[in-house]
Amino acid sequence: EEDQCAPVQHLTPCCCVVPSAKGRRWIELAVEEQRAYVMRLLDALEVTDRDKRLKVARAILYLAQGVFDECDTEVDVLHWSRHNVFLLYDMGIFTALLELLSMEIDNSQACSSAVRKPAISLADSTELRVLLSIMYLMVETIRVQTEDDRPEWKAARETFKNELGSPLYNGEPFALLLFTMVTKFCSMNAPHFPMKKVLLLLWKTILFTLGGFEELQEMKVRGRERLNLPPLPEDSIKVVRAMRAASPPASAMELIEQQQQQKRGRRSRRPLVKQDSLDTYNERDPFKNDDARDEEEDPEDTDSGIEGEVDPLDRDVIIQPPPPPPPLRPPTERVNFPKGLPWAPKVREKDIEHFLETSRNKFIGFTLGNDTETLVGLPRPIHESVKTLKQVRSKTNDLCGEEEVEETPAEILYLGMLPNLSQYVIALLKLLLAAAPTSKAKTDSINILADVLPEEMPITVLQSMKLGIDVNRHKEIIVKAISALLLLLLKHFKLNHIYQFEIVSQHLVFANCIPLILKFFNQNIMSYISAKNSICVLDFPHCVVHEMPELTAESLEAGDSNQFCWRNLFSCINLLRILNKLTKWKHSRTMMLVVFKSAPILKRALKVKQAMMQLYVLKLLKIQTKYLGRQWRKSNMKTMSAIYQKVRHRLNDDWAYGNDIDARPWDFQAEECALRESIEKFNSRRYDRNKNGDFTPVDNCLQSVLGQRVELPEDFHYSYEMWLEREVFSQPIQWEGLLQNP
Repeated sequence: EEDQCAPVQHLTPCCCVVPSAKGRRWIELAVEEQRAYVMRLLDALEVTDRDKRLKVARAILYLAQGVFDECDTEVDVLHWSRHNVFLLYDMGIFTALLELLSMEIDNSQACSSAVRKPAISLADSTELRVLLSIMYLMVETIRVQTEDDRPEWKAARETFKNELGSPLYNGEPFALLLFTMVTKFCSMNAPHFPMKKVLLLLWKTILFTLGGFEELQEMKVRGRERLNLPPLPEDSIKVVRAMRAASPPASAMELIEQQQQQKRGRRSRRPLVKQDSLDTYNERDPFKNDDARDEEEDPEDTDSGIEGEVDPLDRDVIIQPPPPPPPLRPPTERVNFPKGLPWAPKVREKDIEHFLETSRNKFIGFTLGNDTETLVGLPRPIHESVKTLKQVRSKTNDLCGEEEVEETPAEILYLGMLPNLSQYVIALLKLLLAAAPTSKAKTDSINILADVLPEEMPITVLQSMKLGIDVNRHKEIIVKAISALLLLLLKHFKLNHIYQFEIVSQHLVFANCIPLILKFFNQNIMSYISAKNSICVLDFPHCVVHEMPELTAESLEAGDSNQFCWRNLFSCINLLRILNKLTKWKHSRTMMLVVFKSAPILKRALKVKQAMMQLYVLKLLKIQTKYLGRQWRKSNMKTMSAIYQKVRHRLNDDWAYGNDIDARPWDFQAEECALRESIEKFNSRRYDRNKNGDFTPVDNCLQSVLGQRVELPEDFHYSYEMWLEREVFSQPIQWEGLLQNP
């Protein structure tokens, strides 16, 4: 686990506090003997002596880590860790730890002492780190399912999941307590809080209680079945997994070298090829660079005028004669290439309305508003076009009248977060900014290194290198946790109710999340993806089972043998997905991408030859191509073709030409204000518990009023015709009076 990959000096065996029964070890004890000992530890947690309480907490941490001093292999450590964690949960250890954590959070003496300290170190958060480590191990171990889980473990998993997502802990979900720790830390009231551990535990708690991406997909399918909507055209997770990475565009140095070699009559190392040679279905390792210079920054990728220059490679491709047709291949080889585009096209209701409005103006001379059914007077081809559009339309369910609020984990979490939602969002973005590799240290910025810096600073080169690696890894884990947490919240709130998603998105936009993410990517992204800020021999449980080799400056500098860092790749993809969710169908926010000159920054990110990351980069480029001008599109035809190949098509979306009506000047402030007004109405209608009947606003929406359920007497249908005759037909109505002036 990320949190357990710590230097050895932070993992001390607690064998001295684990008593042996007649000289036997823990792994030799019967289950009942183990339960009896855990019960004694639980009683000892309630002592008033702080040092004794910490000693007992360390013993519990040692059990949760798998009694590694009694194990010979890493598999044994993981086995006993899983066994002990379920035992600890069954004995009620988590509830006791939660009470201790609440005490530490409310410890005003520790907070005031940390505020006055000029430099905060690991020693200031010892108790908190021990408690959070145990709770993290319990949440993550119980969350992960394995094939050999016992029936009682499966039942315990469901019970623990419901407990964490329900307001059982002090009347609020457990995640809200961790959010409170984040805001308290960022407000400088508790600078000693170990933020890395808090954020990791918060992320895993949200992941456990709400579910991951696969659970989200299952919830979507069940929700559409419940509302009698057609099934989804494809599983997006499977489609993305089947994609292959594309080769990035050639750098300027490579192009210059190619031109020079062509003039000399030599064969180029990387010959000029057509657009379709992006290696979309390349079988090679997507992270293997063709040339070492791919990792260098391209001079053409600077912010000063990439849009206005024609790519020499594209210019040469245009004048190249077409290559000879490839030889016929046997049918067995054709299965290697996918048929058609990876995504099924989609159409919104708004697109059909716009298409019919344009057609009616052209052929009839007037419009019918939002009517998408009447096709009278339109030519036959228009009828066929509307039929095709409706076949691929993304149908949604429009609920009218009073809505029934289901108490889902996402609903409970949103209700708890709503009063302080803006504070939570700002605090997370502050931490993300402080941990970003492009951020510069400032005197007034928050200190996120409180739980990584030792009391005594290193005095040797080796110690300094180890600390430097630890600090960089510490920042990378914080970025990973925050990016995953924000993405999970956005996706779950969007599935639960669209306005819950919109309010979180608007808070992120108002807190400058868009320029923050762009600033994060405005670096040598290849160096960040391939960073080696880890020491394999110090990873848990390897470091407590095997003998520790001698560390040297050379071995630390060499790092591990991995070509890339999964942690950083995961963070980059999450941030790109967040940026996509914030800007999708929001013209004002799309214009922010243009204003902040995101196109060259995103183009540099295409150098990472990983299919999922390239997909979300291309999505961000697609939504702003209509605003970048014809010259940019002409100069970046490789990118335009990659967008066509990989991104979902939406019929009637004129993204490649910029002729769409949405590309015209837009009232950005009015768009956000209208959205904000709708969000406030939603929150007031759904969550305002102090409504006064005399001051309740009148519902003037015809659709909403007609959708309300009215209680009628049982015999009403018997006398309905008599009521119509008496109250409607028999009453004279002076229709001419409506035309007269009052």
